[in-house]
Amino acid sequence: MGKLPAADWTRREGLRQLTAALGAENLRWVGGAVRDTLLALPVKDIDGATPLLPDAVMERCRQAGIRIVPTGLEHGTLTAVLPEGPVEITSLRRDVATDGRRATVAFATKWQEDASRRDFTINALYAHPETLEISDYFGGLEDLDARRVRFIGDPHERIREDHLRILRYYRFQSRFGADLDEAAEEACAALAHTLKGLSRERIAMELLNLLGLPDPSATIARMRERGVLQVILPEAQACHVEALKRLIAAESTSGIAPNAIRRLAALLPPAPEVADSVAARLRLSRTQRGQLNCAASRVAQDAQNPRALAYTEGMDGAIDRLLLQGAELSALDGWQVPEFPLRGGTIVGRGVIAGPQVAAIMRAVERCWVAEGFPGPDRIEALLEEQLVQVLRDPSA
Repeated sequence: MGKLPAADWTRREGLRQLTAALGAENLRWVGGAVRDTLLALPVKDIDGATPLLPDAVMERCRQAGIRIVPTGLEHGTLTAVLPEGPVEITSLRRDVATDGRRATVAFATKWQEDASRRDFTINALYAHPETLEISDYFGGLEDLDARRVRFIGDPHERIREDHLRILRYYRFQSRFGADLDEAAEEACAALAHTLKGLSRERIAMELLNLLGLPDPSATIARMRERGVLQVILPEAQACHVEALKRLIAAESTSGIAPNAIRRLAALLPPAPEVADSVAARLRLSRTQRGQLNCAASRVAQDAQNPRALAYTEGMDGAIDRLLLQGAELSALDGWQVPEFPLRGGTIVGRGVIAGPQVAAIMRAVERCWVAEGFPGPDRIEALLEEQLVQVLRDPSA
């Protein structure tokens, strides 16, 4: 039995109050907070497990003045609203029936019974809220030391319970793994077809979470070798997996933070119609769809004038397209996208009747201004004068 290091989050006053309300023997910290603390990683979310039933948890917290929100009551999950942030508390559970997409659960009384229904051994570590002693029922501490992501029990059975565990395995393997677990790899390959039955939103969430990790290129390559990637992203060919590898190297060299949508674009051909189809299938948000479409619209000419690209597509869009093509970003370092200073009122004041002709003149001046590298007011005035002279010569222009 190991012991959890006394990280800052374990000393929070709100957690002390929660422990007092439920009783130290009725509460264990579990999952990511325990795992990440043992790996000396930042802790984002804190989850607790308890043998108490939800009604008892709500009543004890009410008496202690702790606000409780029933965020997942049908599965026994409540959220305690604490000063330092929310904490999810879930009653011990066991699976009664599963269909690969959802589970019917019943409440349990034993910690090991609850642990046995979790996915990986490294996620089934329970820490006492006061002593910080760790209960490890399936060798999770040893796997964590070995950086091995291993299913609890038979991997085929765990995946049949929830098909999403295939993608979760690859995400956790990319984030924490070093040694591959062959049984897990074989099970994921054998049951890859079951991913077709999952909702598109769940697939998109896991895929983007994986792509947002520091360097998932080796994992993505292995997913394709095992026939998993083809099920969820059939557009991704071997050349696109190599493109992802090059993109990640370019991000690292340029000091650009990972971006999941940019990396998704690397796994697709540079074709807006393909990007639109994938975005619709994965139910991406409007913002994500716009970013993916912009990245898919990349052309070789982008690298010839990075600042013009940033002006037309925005700085983020330009960075995406240049990185995807392995082009230099130095022209954008410290540069701010300027605002086009010419206004329609200026043109009207020069004798042009308000209407389509004013807009056409503005567009013509703007194109020249961008092509010439965003010159100052004097040059804009000269460009405007050129357009006005042309209008005077040919009023229909």
